[in-house]
Amino acid sequence: METPVCDFGWEAVDFDLPGVDGKRYNLRNAMGKNGLLVMFICNHCPYVKAIRQRLVRDALELRTYGINTIAIMSNDPTEYEEDSFENMRRVATDYAFPFPYVLDETQAVAKAYGAVCTPDFSGFNRELQLQYRGRFDASRKETAPDGVRRDLFEAMMEVAQTRQGPKEQIPGMGCSIKWRGE
Repeated sequence: METPVCDFGWEAVDFDLPGVDGKRYNLRNAMGKNGLLVMFICNHCPYVKAIRQRLVRDALELRTYGINTIAIMSNDPTEYEEDSFENMRRVATDYAFPFPYVLDETQAVAKAYGAVCTPDFSGFNRELQLQYRGRFDASRKETAPDGVRRDLFEAMMEVAQTRQGPKEQIPGMGCSIKWRGE
């Protein structure tokens, strides 16, 4: 599945979700001084697995520019045991996630953000207005070669510096979100 085109200026919807670290997260405590990257990921998806190490690298680097990151898992874990809360905790530890990894058990947050796949990225400026809804990089189910353009990173750097995202964005691609009852 592909993500929809960026709806520039769409305002982030607040949430209150439990993290694997035992804390609760919302827009206020997740936000960085220059913006917030909200990403919908899961543990089992090959598209996410292909970029996990790069996600960690880019989140760490973006944080130095005032962009924080939060990862939301909205899949129905009854469909994929690998996406259980306990396994979320294990993956966050194994990959040293430098961002909160939270569970959207009711799937209400994924629906509010129009998330369609994993990974699905929404990049917001300091006013919490959407400025990026595109791909991470050229990776698909396999990790792209080193040296490829860092689409998400470059876009969020632009947001940190200008409060605006790039006009040209390549849609993200991934596995469909596993909705309850489907």
